[in-house]
Amino acid sequence: MQTGFETLLYGKDPRNPRIARITLNRPERLNAISPAMPGEIRRAVQLANDDDEVHVIVVQGAGRAFCAGYDMKESAERPQAHEWLQNEMPWDPMVDYRWMKGATDDIMSLWRSYKPTICRVQQYAVAGGSDIALSCDLLVMEATARIGYMPTRVWGCPSTAMWLYRVGMQRAKRLLFTGDTIDGATAKEWGLAIDAVPPDRLDATVDALAERIAGVPRGQLMMQKLMINQAYENMGLATTQMIATVFDGITRHNPEGMWFRAHAAKHGFHSAVEWRDSGRPIPEGDEARRLAEGMREEQGR
Repeated sequence: MQTGFETLLYGKDPRNPRIARITLNRPERLNAISPAMPGEIRRAVQLANDDDEVHVIVVQGAGRAFCAGYDMKESAERPQAHEWLQNEMPWDPMVDYRWMKGATDDIMSLWRSYKPTICRVQQYAVAGGSDIALSCDLLVMEATARIGYMPTRVWGCPSTAMWLYRVGMQRAKRLLFTGDTIDGATAKEWGLAIDAVPPDRLDATVDALAERIAGVPRGQLMMQKLMINQAYENMGLATTQMIATVFDGITRHNPEGMWFRAHAAKHGFHSAVEWRDSGRPIPEGDEARRLAEGMREEQGR
């Protein structure tokens, strides 16, 4: 295994060195994305691309889940500013954009990689975790695993904007209007996952696909990927991502976002998430602003 990483493991499969593995390695936080993780994903992808022995990259998560999204618990509950949260109002959208676009570009290194990328999803790939999964070329999921972007209900917009390109307009709207998740079986039915299998068959299925791809010459793989990806680039993927990343910053600093953060700071992040995902109406506009100010004043006493 390659050393020098804080949030992941990188190495070549000892059984077949044509297969590289990037393992998100924060299992105690369900592999939630820390500020350091996106840059480390980019570094690991670059290592694989620079290695002529590697033909295919498997992206996986240590422990019981692939990735629980951005690690927002600490930043939501503490009053200090954070990489993705500003305290001073009016907030500066370009400061937010610079950091978040950098993280998005780092994650999209999986999309830009000249070597094919396979994402192995156990239990769930949600919120920012779905950004990582959808930036990979192929998904293999447990049939019962969940994937989706719940923060579209409040406090988030998927900055990679990959849902439209992976499932089409109507299904993307269905998921992003509600924040609902789908299971692996549905993801396969929709064409999002290439396969959905029982948990005890996940490793064998991923390995068989990686082995099959690994037998193809690197140049052939690179040409096919560049050709297919270019069609999506021609559809305006870069412009869509720019808009989505700006919107993501707005969701964290508008009245609804400030209410969510104030609720998390007072009652705990899990309480805020429970409200968000329960289907209860989310305070908005003047009501959200008034509630947020009230909770902040109570904490300041």
